[in-house]
Amino acid sequence: MFRALLSLTLLFTSLVSATERPNLILIIADDVSWDDLGCYGNSAARTPNLDKLAAQGRRFDEAYLTASSCSPSRSSVITGRYPHNNGRASELHQPIAAHLPWFPRLLKDAGYYTALVGKHHMTSDKPAEGEKPQPPPFDLVEAGNEPGNKGGHATWVKTLQERPKDKPIFGWFASLDAHRDWDADKDWKEDLYGPKHDPAKVVVPPFLNDDAETRQDLASYYNEITRLDYFVGQVVAELEKQGALDNTLLLMMADNGRAFPRAKTRLHDSGMKTPFIAQWPAGIGQPGTPSQSLVSAIDVAPTMLGLAQVPVPPSMQGVSFAPVLTKPEAIVRQHAFSEHNWHDYAAHGRAVRSEGFLLIRNNRPQEPWQGPADSVRSPSYLQLRQARDAGQLTPAQVDVFLAPRPKEELYRTAADPNQLSNLADDPDYASVKARLANLLDQWTEQTGDSAPADVSKDMFDRETGESLYKRRDTSYRGTPAGWDREAAKINVPGPR
Repeated sequence: MFRALLSLTLLFTSLVSATERPNLILIIADDVSWDDLGCYGNSAARTPNLDKLAAQGRRFDEAYLTASSCSPSRSSVITGRYPHNNGRASELHQPIAAHLPWFPRLLKDAGYYTALVGKHHMTSDKPAEGEKPQPPPFDLVEAGNEPGNKGGHATWVKTLQERPKDKPIFGWFASLDAHRDWDADKDWKEDLYGPKHDPAKVVVPPFLNDDAETRQDLASYYNEITRLDYFVGQVVAELEKQGALDNTLLLMMADNGRAFPRAKTRLHDSGMKTPFIAQWPAGIGQPGTPSQSLVSAIDVAPTMLGLAQVPVPPSMQGVSFAPVLTKPEAIVRQHAFSEHNWHDYAAHGRAVRSEGFLLIRNNRPQEPWQGPADSVRSPSYLQLRQARDAGQLTPAQVDVFLAPRPKEELYRTAADPNQLSNLADDPDYASVKARLANLLDQWTEQTGDSAPADVSKDMFDRETGESLYKRRDTSYRGTPAGWDREAAKINVPGPR
């Protein structure tokens, strides 16, 4: 049935001129938290171009990832599926199930020129016996680096200039900013990006220690964001020069939160909430009006396909947020679900966001959620360790090292944006907790999720971030979530 619909669509789209279907540019930041952009209220981070996109388009204030982990998050975006429904790709550095279509390939089949420039970090598993591999999803794949710029965005403009002009373009423009180690500091160009950020002016989250080393760490992180912002501005300028900006949807998001303690890999907003900014002069109603509508990362794929007039395959579990582009108050989903699976360390956590609440369920409560290995090796984490050993941690900072952790956490996100006040045992919120727990149970059952006993083990030391295994030794790998229930073959989306 889907193939028949696709054939009809291809016939239709061949009759439609390239200018009538929008260009689609997805800009993905690497390890950037939602509240580290100017347009989201950070007065210290310089992001003039992204701020302008938000002012002229739509800023989404309730957009959430399905995983705060690099490759699982990106794999989820490209398939429109929850991580555990992507097969082994629910864990870092693992491939997507071979039978699942990637939405850029469907755009390519429908006449789009497709380009991935920058960080890739996605692979496909080997096809089963008798199963054909998926056709290539991209016409162009390149790292996007040049001498003096290894941020993955050096050739974004070149890609736009050299694209075939008789086709609409889909660009997966994936920056390496702001991933550790801080490359921008070494290749800083003040004439392009302005002065480096002043450590004295950065915003120190309550989970971090306020000291010189941490402030410098944050300033270097801000520099990466500002460099990314510059190249976003260059993309906008080139599209405007080509006369293509009016009919181009530019969508900016991140793959996960900042690589600092209590952010990246966390199910809390500091890890899972993403900046989400759309600009499309010809397609956004009430430009400049932000939206409080709930959006999930799995909604990107069906939205892009729908705007390109391409049928959405049954494998995709997301829902189009195109109505929110027209009306900021439109509601496309009531619930958003997220996962925390293996990323350097053993983990299995689940979360649901609904009606202004966040419920977290931790199936590995005996271990701390200290963050990924690159964060553990950071100056910021070292400063927290020293404060811990001196008995000087604040309650917010204690959470970085807390073990065992609560099995359940409940927060009112608007009133508690840093999620510091756990309401899970508060009798006044017992009915809220029960309702959200029921939603999480439904989602777990309907999507084929599971918590295997032999989850992947720690690959790194939790105190130092040093590897516990030799290179290419993967004996720490266990059973991925949902593997025992063949979740990769389940298309049911669960509650939405």
